Amino acid sequence: MPSYVLNLADAPAFDHPVSGIRILLESPDAPFADTGVNVQVLRPGQPNCKYHAEGAQEDFLVLAGECLALIDGKERTLRTWDFVHCAGGTPHVFVGAGDSPCWLLAIGARREPESLDFPADERAAQFGASARASTGDGEEAYADWPGGPPPGDAPRVTTPSPPR
Repeated sequence: MPSYVLNLADAPAFDHPVSGIRILLESPDAPFADTGVNVQVLRPGQPNCKYHAEGAQEDFLVLAGECLALIDGKERTLRTWDFVHCAGGTPHVFVGAGDSPCWLLAIGARREPESLDFPADERAAQFGASARASTGDGEEAYADWPGGPPPGDAPRVTTPSPPR
């Protein structure tokens, strides 16, 4: 894919029924080979995904608002400009918090073969973000989410205006 510049307002956005709005900075038809990049807009109480660990590192930056981070069994409230680095193998999920949407930049390395683990976690389950039982199968982990893993078959929506 050639280099390009993309304004976030022009990027494709999808509103998943459970995990909020996902704004893709790469084409859904031609994902980047080495790195996944998206912005997630989480309403209070919405998890961004199922509690999981990937074999490669992932990094997150709260652009606006606040969220609850569940990382390796520990809970922490994140606010605007908080950065999180998850080394490969670190289970995590983020849940919108506060009284306005949380804008979360997510960047993940891609390695083949992909390695995913969805450990069952009581705290994540309180937000609907835990697999029913520990599994390495994404379809099994997301079986109780309408639309499957985000963005899944979520409808395309107008990209929300960024916070001021």
